[in-house]
Amino acid sequence: MIPLSVLDLVPVREGGTVSQALAETAALAQVAEKAGYKRFWVAEHHGMEGIAGGATAVVLAHIGHATSTIRIGAGGIMLPNHNPFVITEQFGTLEALFPGRIDLGLGRAPGADQRIAQALRRDLMRAAENFPQDVAELQARFAGYPPLAIAATPGTGADVELWMLGSSLFGAGLAAHLGLPFAFASHFAPAQLDQALRVYRERFQPSDRLDKPHVMAAMMVIAAQTDEEAALLSTSGDQSFVALRTGNPGKLQPPIPGYRDSLPPEIRAGLDFARSASAIGSPATVRAQVQSFMERTQADEIIVAGAVWDPGARARSLQLTIEALA
Repeated sequence: MIPLSVLDLVPVREGGTVSQALAETAALAQVAEKAGYKRFWVAEHHGMEGIAGGATAVVLAHIGHATSTIRIGAGGIMLPNHNPFVITEQFGTLEALFPGRIDLGLGRAPGADQRIAQALRRDLMRAAENFPQDVAELQARFAGYPPLAIAATPGTGADVELWMLGSSLFGAGLAAHLGLPFAFASHFAPAQLDQALRVYRERFQPSDRLDKPHVMAAMMVIAAQTDEEAALLSTSGDQSFVALRTGNPGKLQPPIPGYRDSLPPEIRAGLDFARSASAIGSPATVRAQVQSFMERTQADEIIVAGAVWDPGARARSLQLTIEALA
């Protein structure tokens, strides 16, 4: 079996609090570690009532103290929101706290509207244009070469595993040029999946970090005892997706029977397309769908996402998934 990892958004449930969300994420990371998942990643989002992972490095420190062996990291840090020096310090600190366990996935999309840009005091359009240079600076700061005027402490010399994230051809091409492992966000943006992986593999240039292409593809995976139960659990994430796309994001909602059938045809079509890289069902169904996706992508790793309102059901989903694929 190829390695499986977990992507978590630190969801704040309807009726719950941020404190509860952080505790539930740490408990989920413990489940993932015990079950045998390789990585546990948290994604950076800002200004969203239903997602508590905005201070990503702080959340990772919380998760790191709750676990002992699983790799932890950002999937990802949206670099246009930051400057490379501060990210070097943050993830250098994490690596000092949890040696040999830290991943840093880098994304180009700011993942924020103009209100967030103003709050962050950033010109996100210009920062996105400078993304390749900022990645190169980040690499240089971690490496300590060439010598820079100010060394990041912590950070210089830190053994942080860098990844390039993407949902388009840009990220694939840059990952190939820099010789970095590449993670594709097919769990919500599958349109260019096949083309991006082809570009990455064809253009890959070996680096000190990596001698051949290495792909991690994301899937929406929710496993339960039956197909019907898994489909019901998945409606919480469906509601979040629709709410975000219609400009009304909020907390993670309890599941609703027949939710998809209640949607207008155009919204349901968009949801179905976004969920085309998914495996939702019983262990047998999940096994078949994940294996089909693995054959399609020839991925070296799979990272599973999936918002479930009940933390116990989310934990059981992770356990059933890895058992089904063992």
